[in-house]
Amino acid sequence: MAAIIIDGKEIAAKKKVEIAEEVQKLKELGVTPGLAVILVGNNHASRTYVTNKEKTCRDLGMHSVLIELSEEATQEELLTKIEDLNEDPAIHGILVQLPLPKHIDETKVIESISPLKDVDGFHPINIGRMMTGQDAFLPCTPFGIMVLLEETGISIAGKHVVVVGRSNIVGKPVGQLFLNQHATVTYCHSRTKDLQFHTSQADIIVAAVGIANFIKADHVKEGAVVIDVGINRNEAGKLCGDVAFDEVSEKAGYLTPVPKGVGPMTITMLMYNTLKSAKNTLRF
Repeated sequence: MAAIIIDGKEIAAKKKVEIAEEVQKLKELGVTPGLAVILVGNNHASRTYVTNKEKTCRDLGMHSVLIELSEEATQEELLTKIEDLNEDPAIHGILVQLPLPKHIDETKVIESISPLKDVDGFHPINIGRMMTGQDAFLPCTPFGIMVLLEETGISIAGKHVVVVGRSNIVGKPVGQLFLNQHATVTYCHSRTKDLQFHTSQADIIVAAVGIANFIKADHVKEGAVVIDVGINRNEAGKLCGDVAFDEVSEKAGYLTPVPKGVGPMTITMLMYNTLKSAKNTLRF
């Protein structure tokens, strides 16, 4: 069988239309959703992500602010900028682009962002609320994965999900989101013995290990749903995921490509969270 390819770019485009309509309604009520992004240093990949976020904000009619700090900026300088944004009523979402220079404590920075403006969904309060099934800003990539499955009509309740990878950004939270939707979840990682044993039993596999073409056809059960979160370069320098696409596509039931799979959903859900934050201000 040949897998049905889940087109993340198409689903993201649909969601952006819905978000833009909601943004316009809010603007008519006098509220323009505002996103502030802080970029420390000049990491090329980070700058590309930030540029894409700025463009998406503009396309959706949102207010966008970019704050750039030098590689040598102190932690105190960064925390002061975040505090200013916490107090700014025109800003509804704050994102500090990761990774940060080594002399800055990433945990302290994340915890300094107001949970009410933590549209990345990384603050411990939002993570805790997510863990307990309460309303929260959800981490954007895991959130995007869940929306991809929902839009594709793939049911989750009762399914066995195997998450390969245990990062705080993707692996851990996406497993919790599946659990919240009544899936049975297995986490696998670098110390898991006999990885193939676990993945070959999965109805849904989420590959988030950061190793090019790591998940092969023999890791996958016939007809399984395979979500590829990886963004890597293969030996030829070509962009690829954590899943060996050509061979797995002959065995899986559904498969996300790289690019145009999970990636487009991440920025889309960031915009969704910023919109949600702006709407929350009308409740007070």
